[in-house]
Amino acid sequence: MNIHSINADADETSPILIIPYMWIGDFVRGHTVVRVLKERWPNRPVDLLTTRLCAPLADYMPGVRAGIVWDLPRSRLALAKQWKLAAMLRERRYRTALVMPRTWKAAIAPTLAGIPERVGFVGEFRFGLINRWRWGERKLPRFIDKNAALALPDGAALPPEWPVPQLRVPPEQIERWRQANGLGSGPGVALAPGSVGPAKRWPYYGEAARLLIAQGLDVWVVGGPGEKALAAEIVAAGGSGVRDLTGTDLRNGVLAMAAASVAISNDSGLMHIAAALGTPTMGIFGPTSPYHWAPLNGLAATVQTKTKVPCQPCHRPVCRMKHHRCMRDISASDVAAITARVLAEAGARAAR
Repeated sequence: MNIHSINADADETSPILIIPYMWIGDFVRGHTVVRVLKERWPNRPVDLLTTRLCAPLADYMPGVRAGIVWDLPRSRLALAKQWKLAAMLRERRYRTALVMPRTWKAAIAPTLAGIPERVGFVGEFRFGLINRWRWGERKLPRFIDKNAALALPDGAALPPEWPVPQLRVPPEQIERWRQANGLGSGPGVALAPGSVGPAKRWPYYGEAARLLIAQGLDVWVVGGPGEKALAAEIVAAGGSGVRDLTGTDLRNGVLAMAAASVAISNDSGLMHIAAALGTPTMGIFGPTSPYHWAPLNGLAATVQTKTKVPCQPCHRPVCRMKHHRCMRDISASDVAAITARVLAEAGARAAR
């Protein structure tokens, strides 16, 4: 089945609530669900429950009416907050809720709000909380399949291709961001050295920055407060041409990736942001699998070690083998060469 073959129902106008995963990369990749829903019901408003951290992403997602900011603690049920959230959801009169996480906790508020149709996969004994079940999650190895299958009609087969996640930033916002940071109009490379877990961090960003500067490129480091120390190391290694543009607001990261000519990133949320923006994106993969987590756009390249590392992929946050060869065997010169190729290909496409 092609996704565009879904019979659209333009007469249905009741709102839909999506409860996504709240990690940045997963939140971005969940936009595919929005696109599938809008194919089925072009006139049904779609809202996203979001944390304060992820809230800026909802502003840039086509097809999303609103992001509803509601921070629930990760370590407890927080029933008082769930009741307050349910009361707010009840006022919005949602008819359908898509609950992506398989946790009991994620389905509480939609149930308390009395949302009639609550769709989700089987998980954590959620009988009574989820009333429209999706089965066979274990047969769906890719994260995009697990998410987007929730938006399909009952019994529909998976399509050969899903619509990719999208983020759209108005050009005037990008230009204001460039001016505010004193950036010229030349090609720029955004480096995203952060990740959840040290095993996913490529160690040679400083050396790569020096090589990219030598190619005449502007280079800036993007990330959150946790990447300040890494940014300082990269600036020290790369020289005065490297800018530290890390910040506390995720919107800054979105604008940086939108302004970049190419993004170089570990397997992280910023990688998925860059890909969804349509920025040529190089994802550096070591302990994780590109099959499951590669950036989802046609302008992407995945970089892995050329040497054989038997323990790869391990999907562990810390290297248990102590050598970290899956990342350490990827040279800065290889990354710089691939960057030049990606930029050339992007320039050739733009000239057509």
